[in-house]
Amino acid sequence: MFLLHNYYVLCNKSVIFLFKYESYIMNNKHNPHNVLHFKTIWMSDLHLGTKGCQDQLILEFIKYTRSDKLYLIGDIVDGWALKKKWYWPQEHNDIVQKILRKARHGTKVYYVAGNHDELLRKFIPINFGKVQIINQIIHTTQTKKKYLVIHGDQFDGVMQYARWLSKLGSVAYEWLITINRYINYFRKKLGKDYWSFSKFLKFKVKNAVNFMSNYEVLISNYAKKRKVDGVICGHIHHAVSKNTMGIHYINDGDWVESCTALVEHFDGSLELIDWNKKRKEIIDITTNGANKKLLRKTA
Repeated sequence: MFLLHNYYVLCNKSVIFLFKYESYIMNNKHNPHNVLHFKTIWMSDLHLGTKGCQDQLILEFIKYTRSDKLYLIGDIVDGWALKKKWYWPQEHNDIVQKILRKARHGTKVYYVAGNHDELLRKFIPINFGKVQIINQIIHTTQTKKKYLVIHGDQFDGVMQYARWLSKLGSVAYEWLITINRYINYFRKKLGKDYWSFSKFLKFKVKNAVNFMSNYEVLISNYAKKRKVDGVICGHIHHAVSKNTMGIHYINDGDWVESCTALVEHFDGSLELIDWNKKRKEIIDITTNGANKKLLRKTA
């Protein structure tokens, strides 16, 4: 009778849990109908291994999107930062596991190495858990247009000719991101949206604007020589889609400041998605902490 009684109680609790979970799914919009389906997704500059990485937003994006192909365009793991100081919270491990799970379940995942994860370039080409690690690749859209997919640090003059200055700039950037975190901590308390202080400064400094323009011209010129229709890159943390020198130049941004990604719809059209804005259409942002933990486990 004791064993039967315990079994009955266990079943009872399971039924209650399932009932509560089903009610939660129905009432909080966290269901398959809210998943966004795309032909292709491009993400870059996640900078896993740093405190500036917007890990919760990345986990959300991974959970609420599906695609046939996923391109990770460099600086996914920040080897420079990890070399100085080890920082690897559970959320960063979760992101890696979710990406590997996508690869196991049929998504073709390509990892284009960048400068912060340049160690991978020594082993290219290589496969890691069904993820293909490469230097660059040409993607053909549904409309038969060809796009060169590359991180882009090769066209950064500072990276090529003054590497020490690049690393010094990286340290200064980390300070700006730290200031960012404090600013947005108080903004969140006041019910305000995320705002990037470093991004604001970037567009106020003339030299930074000129640098981005030169970068766009250099990489577009290279794409023209490769006889492609466009180029998709990352590196400079500035999401934009524009025509440069007859080349469709697209930078998919980053997941430290802008939290943006590029997607290809099933009709072949390309769109830059600002996740801070898009998430409000499909996610109940009033979800409490306990439910967020449950969602992370079930993603």
